[in-house]
Amino acid sequence: MEEFEQLRAWEARAQQAQAKAAQAYLRLIELAERHETGQSARVACFLASTFNGALYPLDLFELRALDVALADDALTCIDALRWGKADLYNLLPDGEARVAAVLKAWGIDKRGAGE
Repeated sequence: MEEFEQLRAWEARAQQAQAKAAQAYLRLIELAERHETGQSARVACFLASTFNGALYPLDLFELRALDVALADDALTCIDALRWGKADLYNLLPDGEARVAAVLKAWGIDKRGAGE
């Protein structure tokens, strides 16, 4: 019974993490779409890494250069990723297309390279 309770608690944590990440990811993608701050490029690279970490690796020290609120949002997203319930871009309407547009707008789109 104790094992079952632990599984239920983990599932609840995973659901909470995913709900918080959906809001955090939305804030991050909106910032990257606007190109308004010097931090937008770092946020775009972070979004790319959550989209495809093998193709867009991220040096975690880059997060140290973000404002506290942005870094908190990034960490919230990382927490959701560890639970593996959903790809973050799938938490937003048109999320995959929005991330792809951000990658293209920032000139960091590597998809299709060498094809």
